Amino acid sequence: MKWTVSVLAAGLMATAAQAADDVTLQLKWVTQAQFAGYYVAKDKGFYDEEGLNVTILPGGPDIAPTQVIAGGGADVMIDWMPSALAAREKGLPLVNIAQPFKSSGMMLTCLKETGITSPEDFKGKTLGVWFFGNEYPFLSWMSQLGIPTTGGADGVEVLKQGFNVDPLLQKQAACISTMTYNEYWQVIDAGIGADDLVTFKYQDMGVATMEDGLYVLEDNLKDAAFEDKMVRFVRASMKGWKWAEENPDDAAMIVLDNDETGAQTEAHQKRMMGEVAKLTAGSNGALDPADYERTVATLLAGGSDPVISKAPEGAWTHQITDKALQ
Repeated sequence: MKWTVSVLAAGLMATAAQAADDVTLQLKWVTQAQFAGYYVAKDKGFYDEEGLNVTILPGGPDIAPTQVIAGGGADVMIDWMPSALAAREKGLPLVNIAQPFKSSGMMLTCLKETGITSPEDFKGKTLGVWFFGNEYPFLSWMSQLGIPTTGGADGVEVLKQGFNVDPLLQKQAACISTMTYNEYWQVIDAGIGADDLVTFKYQDMGVATMEDGLYVLEDNLKDAAFEDKMVRFVRASMKGWKWAEENPDDAAMIVLDNDETGAQTEAHQKRMMGEVAKLTAGSNGALDPADYERTVATLLAGGSDPVISKAPEGAWTHQITDKALQ
């Protein structure tokens, strides 16, 4: 009889394993602590508990998450809202279903020796700016300050910055774009002391836009089975994020275990996770409409070449988080 019960149990377990729903997540960038919550949820079995088999696809300089999801290569993707809203206006119906990041990690990092102590001091300087959709908060900020981005004594010269800190180290720019959890520390590691730097966080300047939200294609939300998968995915992912916030060093080690490139180091990932935890703190996963409105206002104020031409409709929903966070 015991043998029969154990066989039945094994059969039920096998059936449960087979019944796990597949979900593919496309990251915005390479495997690093910026995405720790998802790796934690996978490692700690939070996705398994929700009956999900989650595949996490790393991003990189040659991978556009919007193209991946448009081509059916992912069910859900991580993106910054400026990029997602731009894609939506151009015809790719992306919808934000959850917002694990409450705060923006974007900032300008400047050499103190340039004499910059406030945004007014940017005039006449060269500033490194990331493009590919990441430039819009900067352009909006300059527009609000009344500082032209066409150079000259009363304007700023914009240097199209690669995803590195070389322009600051080589003094090609007075300031460069950095993230609180990544490039800023690359500057520090290059031998420039924190006391020799001045930073301006977009969050503090009132022009922060939403980062690292979860996006799906709008039509998929009409499918009850897909909706149910996303509810379980968001619930497990947020469990992963809160675990990572409370156990940052352990979360960083889980990320390292998943870095197939071997490019990341323990010290860098632990430091990154400590900073990322500050950005996810205060979020239960549900998008805050006030943060969304600030993002849209920032993007619409981008000067002569705004990322979006009008306020979007239907670009976010609480449809998933209302059920996931019950």
